[in-house]
Amino acid sequence: MTVEKYAVIGHPIAHSKSPLIHQAFAAQFGKVISYEKILAPLDGFTETVHRLQAESFLGANVTVPFKFEAFNLCNSLSERAQALEAGAVNTLSFLGEGQIRGDNTDGAGLRRDIENNLGFSIAGKRLLMLGAGGAAQGVLGSLLDAAQIVIANRTPGKALPMVAAIRHSLEASASTFEALDQSFDLVINATSAGLTDSKLPIPDCVFTANTLAYDMMYGRDTPFMQQARTAGAQVADGLGMLVEQAAEAFHSWHGLRPQTAPVIKSFRQF
Repeated sequence: MTVEKYAVIGHPIAHSKSPLIHQAFAAQFGKVISYEKILAPLDGFTETVHRLQAESFLGANVTVPFKFEAFNLCNSLSERAQALEAGAVNTLSFLGEGQIRGDNTDGAGLRRDIENNLGFSIAGKRLLMLGAGGAAQGVLGSLLDAAQIVIANRTPGKALPMVAAIRHSLEASASTFEALDQSFDLVINATSAGLTDSKLPIPDCVFTANTLAYDMMYGRDTPFMQQARTAGAQVADGLGMLVEQAAEAFHSWHGLRPQTAPVIKSFRQF
């Protein structure tokens, strides 16, 4: 029996839960797959991808810091990867004859977690996005039925191109963290501040008892989550997003839609 081979590529990569998630999905359908963690040199992503293609891998997930490089390797893109205008992909399908198709499942994963798992409807809501880097750009296209989006960043100039790209769809503006002066229904932390346990300089007024404060980071109680909880907001981390975006990638590779709830629950027990 030929075992289908997949991988996740990143730097660092040892912490990745993707192999466990994809193996759990495969087990739901009685499939046997191989899914490896691949540590690519910072200057060796392209070579790593070409090696996987030569070794008959069928696809790969891509994580920090290679999502923009992955975009540039693609011969074709999914509709949502094109629509994002973010220039980043996190899922590669190797189609043979050197062809690579790129997809970005981050936005769909975030949306599914917030709406399906947390029961929070995004449409028509006031949304604050903290950060204007790749993580924010990768999910922004999935949030455009909000009524208002404010993108706050240490340097608001970095958020201006993002604002310009979505302003045709809804009310959008850029801000510094400190200048925020209104409350929001949904606050998404797309910064990496939680990695260093750094507190973002955002005022408590952005939160109310009806606010969902969502940190895209998972596996730790970040200062953002602590601040939001103290201010009375509902708080969630990004574990559900991690599993949901993986389910989108699994579906794009196998044509099968896995059940995510039991996988999320299993990780919550650790």
